[in-house]
Amino acid sequence: MKVAILGSGSWGTALANVLVDNNVETLIWGISDSEINDINNNKKNQKYFDVKLNENIKATNEIKNISDCDILLLAVPTNAIEDVCIQASKIVNKDVIVINVAKGFHPVTHERLSTVIEKNFKKLKSVVSLIGPSHAEEVVVKLLTTVNAVSSDEESAKIVQELFSNSYFRVYTNTDVIGAEIGVAIKNVMAIASGILSGIGQGDNARAALMTRGLAEIARYGIFFGGKPETFLGLDGVGDLIVTCTSVHSRNFQAGLKIGKDNSALEFLKNNKYTVEGIKACKVVYEESIKNNIVMPITEQVYKILYEGKKPTDAVEDLMSRDLKSEI
Repeated sequence: MKVAILGSGSWGTALANVLVDNNVETLIWGISDSEINDINNNKKNQKYFDVKLNENIKATNEIKNISDCDILLLAVPTNAIEDVCIQASKIVNKDVIVINVAKGFHPVTHERLSTVIEKNFKKLKSVVSLIGPSHAEEVVVKLLTTVNAVSSDEESAKIVQELFSNSYFRVYTNTDVIGAEIGVAIKNVMAIASGILSGIGQGDNARAALMTRGLAEIARYGIFFGGKPETFLGLDGVGDLIVTCTSVHSRNFQAGLKIGKDNSALEFLKNNKYTVEGIKACKVVYEESIKNNIVMPITEQVYKILYEGKKPTDAVEDLMSRDLKSEI
C-alpha cells in the first residue's frame, strides 16, 4: 500500500516518518524546493526541527508522482484544502482513502473539512480524519502520542489505524465525525484564549477555568450540530484541548501569548507569518453561534479581540462580570 502526503511542513514530515518507521511506502509532496531537498539529501526538515529522519524517507516537488497512491494524506492548512483536493483529484488514477489532518472549517461556507473534501475530491473511497492531541515536534522524536482515526467508514478508519500505530504512536477509531471535527477545530480558539491569559499575567487557576468552561462551549456547539456528548470527553475534545492550551509548541497558544503581552491583537495580526488556525475558526464559530443562538462567551470575546480591536484585559473583565449562574 502506497501513501502520498501532500504538504512538506512539520506535521506532514512527522507523519511520513511514522509511516516509514512502519515500513509503509510513503512519498511526501511539497512546493518548497529547500524542504524537499533537505528531506531527500539530508534526511532532515530543518525549517521545522533539527531531527534526523528515517533514512528511507522520500519527497518530491512533482505532484504527478502521487498518481499511483492508495491513500492520500492532506497535511496543508485549512484554507488550502479545497484547492489541493481539486488539484490532486486530477492526478490520482483510482479511488483513494483521503486522510485529513487539518483542524478547522471552510472560511466561507463554514463546512467541516470532511465535507469540503467530499465535495471537491472526485476519486474518493472515503475520508478519514487523523486528529487528536499531538504536536509534530514530539511525534518526530518518538514521544508517546495517541490520536483518533475518525470516519463514518469504519473499515477505512481501521486501515488508517493499522498503518500508523506502533510503539510510540497509538491510533484509536471513532465514528463521530461531526463531534470530533468540531472539537479539534474550536479548541484552537480556546488555545488562543489560554495564551492571552498567560500573556496578561494570569496563572494556573485562570487557565484551568478557561479550559473547563471552554470545553463546555465546545460541547454545547458540537452537540447542537449533531456531535455525541462523549466525544468531547475523549481525545478529540478534552485531550486536544489540554495539549493545545498548555504547550509551547502550539501556534495558537503562542499567538494568544503575544496578543496578551501586547494587550492588543493589532501588532500580531499585522506581522504574523505562520498558520494560526484558531483565528479563522473563531470567526466561523462566532458567526454560527450568533446565527443559531448558541451561547459562546469565550469565543465571543476572542472574536472581539481579533476582529474588533478589543483589549484582552477588557475582555477578561467582561467575562468575569457576566451574570452569575449555576455551572451545570
